[in-house]
Amino acid sequence: MTAIALPDVFLPYQQALMASVGAHPVTVVEKSRRTGYSWAAGAIAALTAAATRAAGGSDVLYMGYNLEMAREFIDYVADWAKQISPAAAEVKEFFFTDPEKPEKEIKAFRVEFASGHKVLALPSVPRALRGMQGLVIIDEAAFHDDLDELLKAAFALLIWGGKVVVISTHNGDTNPFNILVNDIRAGRKPYHLLRCTFDDALRDGLYRRICMTKGTPWSPEAEAAWRAEIIAINAEAADEELHCIPSASSGSAIPAPLIEARMDAAAPVLRWECKPDFVHWAAHLREAEALAWCEAQLLPALRALDPATPHALGGDFGRSGDLSVFWPLAIGKDLVRRTPFVVELRNVPFDQQRQILFYLADRLPKLRAGKLDARGNGQYLAEVAMQRYGATRFEPVMLSEGWYRDNMPPFRAAFEDAGITVPKDREILGDIRALKMVRGVIRLVDRDTGEGAGQRHGDAAIAGALAYAASRAEPEEYGYEAVSQAARSGRAPDDAEDAWRRRRELRGAL
Repeated sequence: MTAIALPDVFLPYQQALMASVGAHPVTVVEKSRRTGYSWAAGAIAALTAAATRAAGGSDVLYMGYNLEMAREFIDYVADWAKQISPAAAEVKEFFFTDPEKPEKEIKAFRVEFASGHKVLALPSVPRALRGMQGLVIIDEAAFHDDLDELLKAAFALLIWGGKVVVISTHNGDTNPFNILVNDIRAGRKPYHLLRCTFDDALRDGLYRRICMTKGTPWSPEAEAAWRAEIIAINAEAADEELHCIPSASSGSAIPAPLIEARMDAAAPVLRWECKPDFVHWAAHLREAEALAWCEAQLLPALRALDPATPHALGGDFGRSGDLSVFWPLAIGKDLVRRTPFVVELRNVPFDQQRQILFYLADRLPKLRAGKLDARGNGQYLAEVAMQRYGATRFEPVMLSEGWYRDNMPPFRAAFEDAGITVPKDREILGDIRALKMVRGVIRLVDRDTGEGAGQRHGDAAIAGALAYAASRAEPEEYGYEAVSQAARSGRAPDDAEDAWRRRRELRGAL
């Protein structure tokens, strides 16, 4: 009779967990639901507690976020213990007394081994680890009430040779678990990170193991159908529950990790803030000051642009409170919209905002289209830009729920599809994260998104969305010509500004 080859007890990703726990003080796992990590961790716990101290054994301290998890885990340990040390198979219940709330007793579980070590399933409170030592396993960490404090208590055990394993599905992009994962990826935390999506688990044989356990035949077709069914059941939650993609917390439409993935450290944010008395300066002094800023800050960035690449421009207006933000986009041959720089103006008078906008737009190579926020006082700036560059090229936009509904999904998709780059800047990140899903429409809700002294209202997010919408527009050619390449690198374009000013003065005199 031909022998049937049995698979390894542990699937490859479970083996990777065991290897990591043996090699690293701290192991963090971001995972799909129901992939058997808790079961594998139960084996690790049993093996660790069964070993003598000389062989590297220790107590194991498990924390789930509820009693049912604790009971399930301790049953896994008991099952493994029967294979390792039959005398240790009995699960014992005891009551944990919180030292800060002695009147409240919490049920806990233990399995004791002949080595003198034990596996304890403890309540999810940091104080439960006081006076303990050994291997700490925090299961579904993202769902614990006070994960930050729990991690601090667990990491204290590292001082005397303990180890920590943190396992979880994601629970939002601002959750402490996701922050921990990002810190590891960024090199800020020296921990070992493992990642296993639903598809990773399938490739490692998860469905085959399910079939073997249930006694049903496996086939590629059956696995594909089962995968599709599981994803359909999870619906909108599939990314987070199965694919290790944290959801946007608090309704945030574009999660921070996705924004950060599109950030470009080479793209500067050019900021100019005027003092309160600047508006009272004589007109020629204000113009000279604005021109000096343009030539010192804007001109070098403009000179670096590829003259053969088409560009688009978006702008959000602000005067005494919010910012004015001008956001150019270079449209690459690969159709990726790359941000070369962003301009932010605070407390800048109307005339100087117009001056800076024209300085910028005149020098943007192959300017295809622009869209400017035309609400409130922004209507003036949007109108004069439309007059200068043509109604088919520059559009004043009255932001509304309908506009958000039509234009925000493509803006978000650009982040999801790696179709855009943005500056690597904390304030830009905060503004884009301020976009929320409200009744199925992505829009701004929060009033203040700034972290410094200046008020922000998601200004950069609106400018970026307008720029992206402009980059997708199909403007008609009408004869406007941007300044020449030679003029783009010097002062000559002021002639165009002077001519525009003279025409306005002439019309006022008639």
